[in-house]
Amino acid sequence: MGEFELIRRYFSDCGARRADIAVGVGDDCALLRPDSARLLAVSIDTLVAGVHFFPEVAPDALGHKALAVNLSDLAAMGAEPAWFTLALTLPASDPDWLAAFADGLCGLARRFGIRLVGGDTTRGPLAVTLQVHGWVAQDRVLPRQGARPEDWVCVTGNLGDAALALRLKRLGESVPEILQQRLDRPWPRVAEGLALG
Repeated sequence: MGEFELIRRYFSDCGARRADIAVGVGDDCALLRPDSARLLAVSIDTLVAGVHFFPEVAPDALGHKALAVNLSDLAAMGAEPAWFTLALTLPASDPDWLAAFADGLCGLARRFGIRLVGGDTTRGPLAVTLQVHGWVAQDRVLPRQGARPEDWVCVTGNLGDAALALRLKRLGESVPEILQQRLDRPWPRVAEGLALG
């Protein structure tokens, strides 16, 4: 399967429909309508097989996780997700793997109202790079350097669950399902980030 067919089949309708996209997936670059009243928040992460995830991870879980870790960065800044780009490096274009990966990725994108607007595919060792874009009001930004003595530090969920799952897997021990879910399908705390902002 060629690159353009792969993009058309699996990623041309990935995520929520948005009025702020003039041109999305399938052209030489995306054309997006900026919002002059808010700041644009941008974050990028790469996940590499054998480094950031186990090669045998379910492809739908990998698609979910790749977007979730990026959405978490937007949440930490108090930003509302808008768009994302995907650079996907694949050893081969396996239709079953691609369909499952796209299901995990695009399903989470729809839940958070974010849309895939472009990217790249290439052949090589399995790696997933996502760049997310979101909006945050200038007076609601949550930067790290803004903390002061006596500020509260808030966390959600159980800290360390994914790290424990990873450690157990590396030791060859069985991983309880709840810990495996925390490792494979982290939940981005976008609503909490927006509320804190």
